[in-house]
Amino acid sequence: MAVDRREHLRAADVDRQFVAERLKAAVDEGRLSLGEYDERLKDTYAARTYGDLDVILSDLPGFRPVDSSAVAPSSGYAAAPAPAGSGTKGQFGRQPHWLLGIWSGWLIAVTVNVVIWALVSISKGDAVYFWPMWVAGPLGAVLLATSVSTYLAGGPDAARELKRERRRQRRGD
Repeated sequence: MAVDRREHLRAADVDRQFVAERLKAAVDEGRLSLGEYDERLKDTYAARTYGDLDVILSDLPGFRPVDSSAVAPSSGYAAAPAPAGSGTKGQFGRQPHWLLGIWSGWLIAVTVNVVIWALVSISKGDAVYFWPMWVAGPLGAVLLATSVSTYLAGGPDAARELKRERRRQRRGD
């Protein structure tokens, strides 16, 4: 009876976002084609209830609707699924892939420049002007500002959506 009630409860935007993130992960894993992803994403944002959202994820691994779960919810209905990265431990304990990606590119560029500087200094027999700081400093400052602002906005997908919303508001005014 509690499960039936949950299926008819209205889903919130955060629930739809959770499902959209799970669908994106399924595409990244190769479990869905782009066409299936597009169709399911449209269904996700058109879903009104938890039951509608459960159907979208039902054939993907790692998802188990409340009615087929071996664990019964403690209250009359299950709590809304938490969005990815909302826990304090997960938020700071494991860094997002996009953050590691942009900083690893910076680290590689700076490392190559420092190695070249060291080889030149060794070949001259004396330390030359430390010019790699002009590669590391400004690029690092720009990356730091971008990383912090994007991280605080909720990641690159949320930042992109925020920019789209601002454009829509400008066009509407």
